[in-house]
Amino acid sequence: MSEVRDKAAWRGEILARRKAITPGQREREAEALARHAAALVETVTWICAYVPVGGEPGSLAMLDALRAAGARVLLPVTGEPGPLEWAEYEGPERLRRGRFGLREPEGAPIADALRLAEMILIPALAVDRSGTRLGRGAGYYDRSLNASRADARLIAVVRDDEVVAHLPRESHDHRMGWALTPFGGLRELDE
Repeated sequence: MSEVRDKAAWRGEILARRKAITPGQREREAEALARHAAALVETVTWICAYVPVGGEPGSLAMLDALRAAGARVLLPVTGEPGPLEWAEYEGPERLRRGRFGLREPEGAPIADALRLAEMILIPALAVDRSGTRLGRGAGYYDRSLNASRADARLIAVVRDDEVVAHLPRESHDHRMGWALTPFGGLRELDE
């Protein structure tokens, strides 16, 4: 991939590649991510995560693995454009359809939830080796991360080939400290 493309070009290419992934490959990647996610829980109580949609890496198994390992899992609750609110994940049977058709917890949002989370698993289209994350472009996560704990581990969840050399960075982009990939596991990103 070329280093001189803008974010729209990157998004188009990555979304096209994700469409080409077979269901079997998706399932193998989701199983691997669930195993890696469970190993992250050793010293944390609260983890923010997400319900994968479309071609995003992961599955509900990742969320269930986090809970089974002892973490309390917070998921975003969509509303008006702006920072996301978060509610606790209590299992797949307690999810409902939210805005944009996303699956969200039924429970009420928790005030200042991002201040609880020691670790935040963030969906991404790509992340570069210096921690620049490429999202879908709506800015929900970038606006939300301003409210996170200063010591929270920000982890971009991507497919293995979506950790790239360089992405365009803008002033509002939050730097990710780690990438979690299905077959590479957790890796620290350089500054």
